[in-house]
Amino acid sequence: MHEPAFWYRPPSLMSLLLSPLGAAYGAVAGHRLQRKGFDAGIPVICVGNYHTGGAGKTPTVLALVGLLGDLGETPVVLSRGYGGRLRGPVMVDPARHIAGDVGDEPLMLARTVPVAVARERLDGLALAKSQGATVVVMDDGFQNPVVAKDVSFIVIDANRGLGNTKIFPAGPLRAPLPPQIDRTDALIVIGEGTAAEAVSAMVRAQDKPVLSAQLKADDGAVSWLRDQRVLAFAGIGDPARFFRTLRACGIDVVREHAFADHHPFTQGEIEPLLAEAGRDRLTVVTTEKDLVRLGVGAKMPAWAQGIVPFPVRLELEDARTFCAFVSDRLSRARNRKFRKD
Repeated sequence: MHEPAFWYRPPSLMSLLLSPLGAAYGAVAGHRLQRKGFDAGIPVICVGNYHTGGAGKTPTVLALVGLLGDLGETPVVLSRGYGGRLRGPVMVDPARHIAGDVGDEPLMLARTVPVAVARERLDGLALAKSQGATVVVMDDGFQNPVVAKDVSFIVIDANRGLGNTKIFPAGPLRAPLPPQIDRTDALIVIGEGTAAEAVSAMVRAQDKPVLSAQLKADDGAVSWLRDQRVLAFAGIGDPARFFRTLRACGIDVVREHAFADHHPFTQGEIEPLLAEAGRDRLTVVTTEKDLVRLGVGAKMPAWAQGIVPFPVRLELEDARTFCAFVSDRLSRARNRKFRKD
């Protein structure tokens, strides 16, 4: 769905009218956060958001699993497979599954790391362990209490922040902010901007680290696209961030087309975009996550040929601190589990 515009504006009449529903939703969500989750027996690291919509979780998960691999771990990502029809538990196979089966984010992640999809997280946890996982990385699920987390990284966009700081549906927050911060182990602020300064201060006040990061574009893609005039489209949590990233790289974005997050693109929607680009001699560019939703197995249908992906990766400003923090928390988690046994 498209996020309501009033979520990212100063408190409005609409947010005021919806505040009673937000209070009720927040009471339930806050109560759920108090529940004790199931101990997986191996470390569980969660990458989540305080709010609905996108903030850079997928690049953060990819950076984290890369680090875990460097540390000699065998990570498996656990996802509910939002947007997919399969309830699981199932291991994602990029050669066999499509986004409509398992969701776009799991399909994209599965090109790099094993991914278990399951509507019931305990079933997915069991499947991940059966694959030899030494660490489970939860893609989202911070507010879900079913699985106990040993480490929770929260990702926030420096430009968007938390919007009007109201609880859904009056605003984008998934639960009251104080109990969410209490359960945060580290905050990762992505991009430039000041919208995350207040929540960063709240996290630091609890002596928890706040790490800065940037989304870095692939040098080859940037070099090639700088010679092109571009039509860009995206169906992610914040399409405007994608368009800003392109322009920040010196790419001439002539046209923009924004769709709802996880939008299931059809041939009837893509062909007019390609025709528009053809008339004006534009190169069509989208995100890797959007391109995944156009594919059939490992192949791209004929009607989507010519669309160029724009890969990005997360680059932490202090990668050494990030590595040391993860290593320390893994050690603590294993010590706790050893003492329990």
